[in-house]
Amino acid sequence: MNGNGTGEGTGALEGAVVAVAGAAGPAGRATLLRLAEAGATVVGCDAHPERLAEAVDAARYAHGGATVTGETVDLLDLDATRDWAKRTEAEFGRVDGLVHLVGGWRGSPTFQETALSDWDALEKLLIRTVQSTSLAFQEALERSDRGRFLLISAAGASKPTAGNAAYSAAKAAAEAWTLALGDAFRKAGDEAGPRTASAILVVKALVNDAMRAERPNAKFAGFTDVTELAEAIAGVWDRPAPEVNGRRLWLTPQP
Repeated sequence: MNGNGTGEGTGALEGAVVAVAGAAGPAGRATLLRLAEAGATVVGCDAHPERLAEAVDAARYAHGGATVTGETVDLLDLDATRDWAKRTEAEFGRVDGLVHLVGGWRGSPTFQETALSDWDALEKLLIRTVQSTSLAFQEALERSDRGRFLLISAAGASKPTAGNAAYSAAKAAAEAWTLALGDAFRKAGDEAGPRTASAILVVKALVNDAMRAERPNAKFAGFTDVTELAEAIAGVWDRPAPEVNGRRLWLTPQP
């Protein structure tokens, strides 16, 4: 995957229709921009309508003529998420990707101080939204000739620390669910392998310009910039489905 911003993913994404869940945050904004640059129609959703509108407008203005839309969808509601998937396919004729960027973090100083209320919140943000989007979009993605379901995860899922028990466990569960979707895609394939892929992009943590401005002396060692993440997301479409399906794609050293 190319991280130099040269637009390597343009050919594979030209004319594609990609849904982005959690589109209003820094990673979502960068992803909307990159996918629009690559020629995709981008359909974003988020729980924050004002921030989503700003992200959609920014992508439209940056890439004149690009089709970028956004709507508020309750991803904790499977029926509402299914309706979103159906509307998207009906309006644009196809769905070629779902990028899951819904995030959230809660932690504690020690393992003993872990609050189970943190788990309750993270289970909804990091697991339930993955369940809803994968179940809602699976069939549309299988109808695509280049379908991709992409989860953004954290290295902590593979090497949890004492203070990140709830977060790491939620991420690990989301990864397992995503890999199970990949197995479904494998079984739906033929002798040449799956036509559709479910993959996980793993980072240590994400950083953006606003974070650097707030903490000018911080190193952010090992963090992935949101623009690099967006480039990596676009790059997954450059690789054959059998090569990436059911795989963790590491953007940080594997622990």
